Amino acid sequence: MTERRQRSGSDPCATELASTILDNAQRDVVFTLRIRGESLDLLSRHFQGFIERSLLSNGVGYGDHPLLRLFVETHGRELTDFVTNGMALSHQMDLKAFERFGGDATHLLRADIWDSLRGYIESAERHFMSGLGGLHDILAEVEANRPGRAGGVDG
Repeated sequence: MTERRQRSGSDPCATELASTILDNAQRDVVFTLRIRGESLDLLSRHFQGFIERSLLSNGVGYGDHPLLRLFVETHGRELTDFVTNGMALSHQMDLKAFERFGGDATHLLRADIWDSLRGYIESAERHFMSGLGGLHDILAEVEANRPGRAGGVDG
């Protein structure tokens, strides 16, 4: 461990811990990709639109179920979280790799990020179309609650 001078008034435990963590930075500190701001909003709106179009193509609109808007918003956020978490996990670089970046390497990183982002978006859409709690479940719920059906609301 590297010997570091203590600042006056500093907690020796905090100082030692900070020094130890910094000594391990090459091994333990990573930089992760985080999507935020307008890009996060675009991703979220994409998934909400995707879900709305999927429902409409199956004859389901907002008037067909009282909780449909909540369903679309909730699942849109879940699909957005899937993509952002996947990107953060798959795009981590250690301190040494981060320090080496320069010149054209960032262009290669941008292409890698684009490819991963597209893959995660497509995977989230496929999961929604085929997975539990996705499109099939809400279609079954709407159909069960249509007026004139067993268990449905009387019109």
